[in-house]
Amino acid sequence: MLTLTLLIVTTTESRIPRISLRFLAQQQGIWIGAAVSAQPLKNDAHYQEVLAREFNILTPENAMKFKTVHPERLRYDFTKADAIISFAKTHNMQVRGHTLVWYKSNPDWLNKSNFTREQLLDILQEHIYTVVSHFRGKLVSWDVVNEAITPEGKMGGSLWQKVIGSEYIELAFRWAHEKDPQAGLFYNDVSGEGLGQKSDAIYNLVKDLRQRGVPLDGVGFQMHLNLKSPPKPQDVAKNIERLAELGLEVHITEMDVEINTGIGTRKERLAAQASIYSQMLQVCQEAPNCKAFVLWGFTDRHTWLRQSPDDPEAPLIFDQFYRPKPAYKALIKTLQQNN
Repeated sequence: MLTLTLLIVTTTESRIPRISLRFLAQQQGIWIGAAVSAQPLKNDAHYQEVLAREFNILTPENAMKFKTVHPERLRYDFTKADAIISFAKTHNMQVRGHTLVWYKSNPDWLNKSNFTREQLLDILQEHIYTVVSHFRGKLVSWDVVNEAITPEGKMGGSLWQKVIGSEYIELAFRWAHEKDPQAGLFYNDVSGEGLGQKSDAIYNLVKDLRQRGVPLDGVGFQMHLNLKSPPKPQDVAKNIERLAELGLEVHITEMDVEINTGIGTRKERLAAQASIYSQMLQVCQEAPNCKAFVLWGFTDRHTWLRQSPDDPEAPLIFDQFYRPKPAYKALIKTLQQNN
């Protein structure tokens, strides 16, 4: 039986419990993190406490997306993102920037206008220059382009793709690198962690970018998973290995595991969820180029997958009352086994 007694040690970072995800991950030199929602970070002391105790890297869930930071053509608003970065700095945590280009995060002023190709190129360049310059030196990495490929392995029909063409991907990376050469630059996508036509398309895209000297440092695996069809750990490992051969890092960037698609009692489904979390962390631990394991939130109280307070979905590692679930204990055990 796993004992969760908290033994406190004083470090240069703060008082970190010896039995916490953060402490154990740091012994192995990896980042373990969570996406952060601006509202509970501002108002919920319990949210703040668990976040600072358990994680050493944060991802703003929505606060850096195009429509949030660039809500009007001539106006930027970094208020929420700056607050998250301030929290991270106070608690000696790193921050992943998310995301510069994603078709679902465009503001209405962009989607509802009929800009020419040259106008869109100017808008995208100015957006990337402004946002990356604002956060220069404060972020360890950026998800530069998000979800450019369809489940069938084709280039998606986004505004950027339709009007500019595939060149927008290369340009986005080059522009981001210009304004922050020290930040790691990632291509981030969903359902591409295993083996198949989607991951093959991602591999071919990033291989081509690398061969042409585009400043691309890694690939993000979102890993929005469920109990019905989780990826095979061996497939994820092989995918990470072939990306390593291209000289690319891998970050698991947005992991959560839905339980409503599973079978059995709730207790059995939570156990199955814990097993998936543990397996994916172990795959990452065993791959020298897998440097980060980031959840898309950490408490069921604040998750994009729950539609209401009564929704039984429970995809994260703490329940809605911040109590550790079997998934949390499984991650602790997995980290302990490798320390």
